[in-house]
Parts: sequence; structure tokens; C-alpha cells
Amino acid sequence: MKLFKNGEFVRLFVSAAGAGLLAFAVCLFFDVRAAMVCIALTAAVCLTICIDARRRYRRIAALSNDIDRMLAGERRADVTAYSEGELSILKNELEKLMALIDHQETVLKNDKRLLADSIADISHQIRTPLTSINLLLAALDSPDADEAKRAELLSELHRQIARIDRLVMSLLKLARLDADAVTMEQKTIPIEALMRDALEPVSIQMELREQRVDMDISGCVACDPSWTAEAISNVIKNCSEHMGAGTLTIRAHENPLYSEIVIRDSGPGIAPEDLPHIFERFYKGRNSSGTGIGIGLALMRAIVVKQNGSVKAENAKEGGAKFTVRFYKSSV
Repeated sequence: MKLFKNGEFVRLFVSAAGAGLLAFAVCLFFDVRAAMVCIALTAAVCLTICIDARRRYRRIAALSNDIDRMLAGERRADVTAYSEGELSILKNELEKLMALIDHQETVLKNDKRLLADSIADISHQIRTPLTSINLLLAALDSPDADEAKRAELLSELHRQIARIDRLVMSLLKLARLDADAVTMEQKTIPIEALMRDALEPVSIQMELREQRVDMDISGCVACDPSWTAEAISNVIKNCSEHMGAGTLTIRAHENPLYSEIVIRDSGPGIAPEDLPHIFERFYKGRNSSGTGIGIGLALMRAIVVKQNGSVKAENAKEGGAKFTVRFYKSSV
């Protein structure tokens, strides 16, 4: 019998039979009839053990077959029939495993889809300036181009190369954030100092567009100064590109729960259909100027979320786009 190839069953059977034989020998010393009853009970016990073990091993074999089918891709294997003893525990663990496998399969499919979309977006974003560069190089090779035209073409060539450089750098930063390969250095600094660092890269751009900044700032914020200044600078740059001449209003304060920065421009605001997608990578709204790459706000949000923060985009009641950034002092 296959049962006797199982060491666990053999030990149980030998123990039961040995105990029965010992009881038989003791009973035989006192009374033959008692000894006969004892040996009959021993045989019945051993037979019951064999029958029960055979039934259990058959059910285990059936469960093993169900597991094999699930591993082969059948997610609908029936494990509800196993509802006794150890099999019940095994069944519960198996259901957890099935749920985990299904969840991981869904996550992997979503990641695969997002990766494919990202590759397509990156390819499109890089192909556009590369096409322009090829056209510019062809124009530069033309013998009909005078010095003024060549200077104009070279200027545009440098602009397209800078656009590719910004795209690659932004993508590398996003990749590091996605891979959790960035360690944020938490420092408590005045919000005013953070805003000065954030405004510096876009100050010339705002001055040329006749844009001024109205600030009312107080309190401190716990963050990584370098990464956070870049994140806030991306918001300011986005507002500057969409508002034209006007005022950028910045309000910031600190309370026991969080530090908040509110940035509002005086532009036309965000189209309602763009609001749900404003922080998506490579997304450009209907009012986009066409010069951006659609990744600044996505990078900004990734940096803020990495630091236990949140960001919200909406249209202000006073008009214009409004961005609210919060850095929480504990997990929420």
C-alpha cells in the first residue's frame, strides 16, 4: 500500500498496533476473553486509522491537483470543499495566496501598460525636437542661408537641444523617485527662504513677462530644501507660462498639523476637463503654450508626495489657477 510509504503514517500505525499488542499481552495474563476483545479493538483502531489516512491523503492529492491547475493558469479552481482540520488551514492560506497572485498579476499588467504608455510618450517627446534638429541642420547646410539666418537657426538648434536635455534630466529624476532611490534630507527651514530659492530660476522669465510676485509668508517647513525648491519652482514656472502679465500671489503659513504653501496666478485658470489630468506625465492642457514637455507638474507632485505631502490644483474664486501644497508633520 502507498500509505506505508509515508513515514508519518507508519509511525502512527506502529504506535497504535504496538499499544494494542501490549494491552493484549496484559489482558491475556488475566483473561483470555478480555485479550480477544482487546485484539479486536486494536484491529478496529488500526483499520480506522488506515481508512481515515487514505481518505485524507486522497483529499490532499485532490488539493495538490487544484494547486497544479492554478499554477498552470486556472484561477477558478474550487478549494471551498476543504473544510476540516489541517486542510481548512491550508485552504485559507491557499485562498490568501490566490488573492495575492491575482493582485500581483493585476499590478504587473498595469505596470506593463504604464511602461508601454511611458515609452510611447517619451519616444514622441524626443522625436519632436529631434525632427526639428534634423530640419535645422538641413537648413544650415543650405548654401542659400545668410549669416543672419544661420544665427537664427543656431539659436533654435540650441533651444531644441536644451529641451531634450531638460526632458532627459526630468525623466531621470522621476525614474529615481519611482524606484525609491532618492533619500530626502529633512531640514526645518523658513518657508520664505524656500520660496526665494524656488523663485530664483524663473525670476528673469517673470521680469521679461512683466509679472510681479505678491508674497505673505510665515512659519517653517520640514523638507529637503533642494528637491522641494525645484518642485515649487516647477509650479511657479507653470503659472508664469500661462498667466501673461500680472501678479503671482503666494501665501504660506505653518500650523500644528502641516506647513501650507498656496500659489495663485492671475491667468485664465485651468480648463475643467484638464483638472483631473493636470499632474499626469506628458499631459498638456488645452491652454498649453506648446513649449513645455508636460512633465514639470508630475515631477513636482512626486517630490512632494515623497516627503509626506500633498498637492492640489483648482481654479481660484478670484480667478486664475491655484495650487495648494502641504507638508504634513506626521503620517496621514
